[in-house]
Amino acid sequence: MPKQHFDHVAHWVFDLDNTLYPPEARLFDQIEVRMTAYVMEALGVTRAEADRLRHRYWQDYGTTLAGLMELHGVDPGPYLTEVHEIDFSVLAPDPDLAARIRALPGRRVVYTNGCAPYAERVIEARGLSGLFDAVCGVEHAGFQPKPRRQAFETVFAVTRVETARAAMFEDDPRNLTAPHAMGMRTVHVAPERHEARHIHHHTDDLSGFLARLV
Repeated sequence: MPKQHFDHVAHWVFDLDNTLYPPEARLFDQIEVRMTAYVMEALGVTRAEADRLRHRYWQDYGTTLAGLMELHGVDPGPYLTEVHEIDFSVLAPDPDLAARIRALPGRRVVYTNGCAPYAERVIEARGLSGLFDAVCGVEHAGFQPKPRRQAFETVFAVTRVETARAAMFEDDPRNLTAPHAMGMRTVHVAPERHEARHIHHHTDDLSGFLARLV
């Protein structure tokens, strides 16, 4: 049982996409289509090339935006607005998850590589509004993306997260590397288990996992 490993935790940090909602919602599929379209227009390339660059920048820089900013000087503001104009009706409220997040002792934070306004819309659609002490996007990290440690350090300073007393819930395994190195308890939230030394726990059911902690 994982409860004993979380007795010290007073700061609970949650990723957003595919973490606070199930991957089956495929919300990010909509965002990827808009990302590809943005890259096409910004760089004047074909759809196939834009799709290739989108994925390559995600792999090499942490996010597509980070690659566009570093290599092409793209302004992050319009990009973040454009790619997150999607249909949120595919999301449904989750009262059980809301109750279990509400029951967690201490401070609760959402930290996403998307932007905070987008995160707030997802949180509202999931029926989780009012549960978090802070909702941070990539803008709060100075547009430095996860998995860069500097991004985590910046956001945790702003939100006053004490990493020695914190846990991180995240669907992307590489985004748990820095939190682990910073002394956090790490939980990989995904359908498939990923074995790595920087991952303490895995679950394919966030609500069920949280129910075992309180």
